[in-house]
Amino acid sequence: MAVAKKTTISFGLVSIPVAMYTAVQDNDIHFNQIHKEDNARIRYKKVCGHCNKEVTQDDIIKGYEYEKDHYVTVTDEEIEKIKTEKEKTIQILHFANLNQISPIYYDKSYHVLPDKGGDKAFELFRLALMEQQKIAIGKTVMGSNETLLAVIPREEGVIIQTMYFEDEIKEIPKSYQKPEIKEQELSMAKTLIDSMDTPFDPEQYHDEYQQKLRQLLEDKIAGREIVSPEGTEKGNIIDLMDALKQSIEQNKKPSKRGRKKVSGE
Repeated sequence: MAVAKKTTISFGLVSIPVAMYTAVQDNDIHFNQIHKEDNARIRYKKVCGHCNKEVTQDDIIKGYEYEKDHYVTVTDEEIEKIKTEKEKTIQILHFANLNQISPIYYDKSYHVLPDKGGDKAFELFRLALMEQQKIAIGKTVMGSNETLLAVIPREEGVIIQTMYFEDEIKEIPKSYQKPEIKEQELSMAKTLIDSMDTPFDPEQYHDEYQQKLRQLLEDKIAGREIVSPEGTEKGNIIDLMDALKQSIEQNKKPSKRGRKKVSGE
């Protein structure tokens, strides 16, 4: 696995060299745009707005428009020059509890492992966070942007979660009027939750729609007819309590025969 970024975690006078690896990958099927008339792939060309010539990636540099149609150009080397050593490292600002952070602030995930010479300091840092049940909040510059980070200890290694700043989070578009909930309704809803309570096991979940999409493509390639699946009829339940009762009945845990399988198992 390729290293996404090498950096240093710094807190107090302690510096820990680390390597960051992207933690997720894209497994989705992607489609190309095709010309309807002849099934040829659509191509996009980069063209200069002044001379109308097609340009390659080597011909393109960064530019900032400070006035209409007036640009100042900047190189990657110049951007790197203004970074201080402090900005090149992950500076720990403070420590906090994981449950104090709303998931809406999280963006990208990275696996983090110690780099050369950082094994003991890294393990000490990870273990201390685990023992204290804390995470670290820090900042660094990635590319040309200052990035807020959450450093989260795990049993194996550390996860770094890049975060949005507060001014990047949109407000809830509108509030809703909370209706009155009867005690019996709340009790029934809690019972339904209890009936579906199962430990989270990531291996039990699969992208079933992508599997169906792959099957569709295989059928198309093989020249087989595409057939719609038989629809499942929904019960005509209007009353909320009836819906809760029937849901609880459907999700009753089997006795000695074993628990229900999670969808997609």
